[in-house]
Amino acid sequence: MSRAPNRLVNETSPYLAQHAHNPVDWYPWGDEAFEKARREDKPVFLSIGYSACHWCHVMERESFENESLAALLNERFVSIKVDREERPDVDDVYMTTVQIMTGQGGWPLSAFLLPDRRPFFAGTYFPPEDRHSRPGFRTLLLRLSDAFRQRRADVEETATSISEEVSRSLEMAARPAEPLGQADGALLTAALARLADPVNGGMGSSPKFPPHLAIAWWLSRAGEGDTECRALAEKTLTAMALGGIHDHLAGGFHRYSTDAHWLLPHFEKMLTDNAQLLPLYARAFALTRDPLHGRTARGIGDYLLREMQTPEGAFFAATDADSEGEEGKYFVWEAKEIEDVLGPADAAFFSPLYQVDPRGNFHDESTGRATGKSILHLGRALTEEEERRAAPLRAKLLAHRSQRVAPGLDDKRITGWNALAVSGLAIAGRVLEEPRYTEAARAALRFLLETARTPEGRMARTWKNGESRGLAFLEDEAYLLNALLDLGEPEAVCRRVADGILLRFTRPGRPGFTFAGEGHESLLATGRDLFDKAIPSGSGSAALGLARLWARTGETRYRDAARAAVDDVAFFMRRSPHGLESWYLALEALGEERAPVREPGAPVTIEPCAAIAIGRGASTTAPLGIRVAPGFHLREDGLRVEAWAGSDVEVTVTLPAPVPLEDGSGESGHHGRIEVALGLRAQPQALRGERPLTVLVRFSVCGQGACRPEAGISVTVPLRVS
Repeated sequence: MSRAPNRLVNETSPYLAQHAHNPVDWYPWGDEAFEKARREDKPVFLSIGYSACHWCHVMERESFENESLAALLNERFVSIKVDREERPDVDDVYMTTVQIMTGQGGWPLSAFLLPDRRPFFAGTYFPPEDRHSRPGFRTLLLRLSDAFRQRRADVEETATSISEEVSRSLEMAARPAEPLGQADGALLTAALARLADPVNGGMGSSPKFPPHLAIAWWLSRAGEGDTECRALAEKTLTAMALGGIHDHLAGGFHRYSTDAHWLLPHFEKMLTDNAQLLPLYARAFALTRDPLHGRTARGIGDYLLREMQTPEGAFFAATDADSEGEEGKYFVWEAKEIEDVLGPADAAFFSPLYQVDPRGNFHDESTGRATGKSILHLGRALTEEEERRAAPLRAKLLAHRSQRVAPGLDDKRITGWNALAVSGLAIAGRVLEEPRYTEAARAALRFLLETARTPEGRMARTWKNGESRGLAFLEDEAYLLNALLDLGEPEAVCRRVADGILLRFTRPGRPGFTFAGEGHESLLATGRDLFDKAIPSGSGSAALGLARLWARTGETRYRDAARAAVDDVAFFMRRSPHGLESWYLALEALGEERAPVREPGAPVTIEPCAAIAIGRGASTTAPLGIRVAPGFHLREDGLRVEAWAGSDVEVTVTLPAPVPLEDGSGESGHHGRIEVALGLRAQPQALRGERPLTVLVRFSVCGQGACRPEAGISVTVPLRVS
């Protein structure tokens, strides 16, 4: 049925344009919508998503295309649509609201606001009608609009409470700076290994997202000889390259896997994922010379240049999961179709390799029923001979697949995402000695520096059809700074971007950076973007870029800004390392000059044990000595020891009991020589060979009339598993 368009018809965002013919009377984000809500005394329904979001499409079909639900929205609410990729600042505020209220997040984001923009309820996807114990969207609309009209004081009180909590969460209340040293990287290494899936690779169970920054950290450590980090990186990269999350025909990766084995993806393909995975596979190939990593890297690079590059040299944002109303329809295969395309002999070779059979492995997510279609994936890496034979068959299937109705394309150009692509292509071009990638990186950089500009000459957030929208955010400029450094651009250009970050995104009199800056809309709260998500933290990336620029130029103001920002976040880095990988990479870039672990003559020294040997399936113990100088002591709660030797070797730490202090205070603590017992147990399948046993000792020492801030010493003991 043909409908008159709503206000979104003139928007450049593909996501907003998808909703331009909904019966919902949508407004774009802006003063007009909130003024209407104030004038008519109605609550605001805010829906945030993005063009490649599968569940956004589901909610549109079920609710926003539903005439009766649309009528209810139009009667009782003012409805606003936001593309989170155009307005990540708006998304940041209201996603924080969802996380505070529900403990989790995701898209579509559904928030209900007062006319002054304060939220009083938020969630994600809602089915149209009540389902099991979950209220449907219709029920929710009726209850919330009734509450707004009949219990306004309660709604106002709730909105005030939520808004205050959102502000506290986003602004990250100031905490004392905690200087970090290089040894603190062991905290992240240990945290990642505890969360890693040693069987299937990646982090946790399911769903599984490519852990870009964890892999970057593992590869960095592997380059320094850490065999455990190397094993974790290789396991994850190999599992993803073999799995269904990898598009084996066109190259590139889908957004994430719904299962633990990387088999069943949600099929959208994002520039951000592929821009970050490209340099990781290239670096892994340089480290291991594994042909699978090299082929996978080239597959990503070729996919970006073939399918995602724009006429002006930039890169599109994403492609959809759905085509012809079905998720994955473009990507899956029936066994008979493969035989028809390849012929019986080649199909008999190809289909077993790529796990295709008549029963299929792709299930309808809503019903759980088998579809008889298969997602191409490998059970193992191909031999050189198998690869030579399979390559032309994949090309033939790709040509056939290209005749299907393709998923939708989000054709806007996002500045920060393009900067990630510049970095990925620059690194891959250098490592793989592929000049096409290097030239593509330069072309995209020219677009960012010369074309993606506002009429006033400022860097824009997005660009499409010759029109820019919005000012760049911190992440855009931080990623650009790192891209310039990755491509080896002149110092003057790098300095210009770095100085812009320091001018527009710093906080007067306080360390660190803000998500939005000069010229951006003032929202409910000012976010700082400290934690890594599908893309790196803008603040962490800014610290990394400034640290790298200091290493290149020797200009200490860049180092000092990076150092202050890292110290400001150290409280979170020490307590929740995973999710702050970009900050640890910045700490690493600052180098040993960053902060000495202890000064000469420190009152605490560590006496590590000699090399340890342990057999598979066996256990052993080893002593670790800690000596406190005369006249000093450690408080009772002033000693913490962590030890790590890999996910396949369990290490336990037993501290001695505190003893009475000799100062006559009657308190207990530790003084003199302290012996800590390290218990090690190797799993039966533990990786053989030498590895480091890393021990991190943290202590608070008192003496000579004062107690010093907590300090740390890291030691490494050689460990051999036989």
